[in-house]
Amino acid sequence: MTEQPVVVLVHGAFAESASWNRVITRLHRHGLEAVAVANPLRDVEGDAAYVRDVIAGLGRPVVLVGHSYGGMVITQAAAGDPAVRALVYVAAFAPEPGESAFLLSAKFEGSTLGEALVAYPVASGGNEFRIDPAKFHHQFCADVDAGEAALMAATQRPVTERALRDEPTVAEPAWRGIPSWFVHGERDLNIPAAALRFMAERAGSRGTREVAGASHALAASEPDAVTETIIEAVRTTDG
Repeated sequence: MTEQPVVVLVHGAFAESASWNRVITRLHRHGLEAVAVANPLRDVEGDAAYVRDVIAGLGRPVVLVGHSYGGMVITQAAAGDPAVRALVYVAAFAPEPGESAFLLSAKFEGSTLGEALVAYPVASGGNEFRIDPAKFHHQFCADVDAGEAALMAATQRPVTERALRDEPTVAEPAWRGIPSWFVHGERDLNIPAAALRFMAERAGSRGTREVAGASHALAASEPDAVTETIIEAVRTTDG
């Protein structure tokens, strides 16, 4: 038997580490260890370097999970890292070199994220984005109740424009050589379901779930589907 991997969870833009709480609770029930990374949301290369540091610090094999922009980060972070045994994309970008989050989200019609964003300059240069709290519930997590959506809006972590325009710097995306799984919502307003289907098919997904009626915030609204997908990925590392 190989050593059981740690599930490393990487949130995306407008979320934070606690967005994985329901998934972590379920993973623990299945005897799996999980770590939720505080993704800096500054730029793909730097964010990926930080995730690689976390993986190295664990000193164990991992199943690497990314949500939304976190998919950009895990695609870069896992490339060439033998500790990463499987990848799980949760309503997440799975880019090729030359593709940014902005480019992929616009590849198919249906994203309304641009209309919901508030932009402002940051001291490090460029702009940062957050979702207008008045629009957060509808845009990001329409399938959770209003009270929870208000909390999520208040704790959202902004992302830089640079991060959303960055492309992977690795020669080969990690999903070319590492088995990958995908799960997403049918009614995702950030990344159109058509784009998510396209990326899953291109990556040769070992298993794809599309959750009827689900929003972008799958870890909060559909934690069972997310957990089941992760467990499928973990099982491939056994034996």
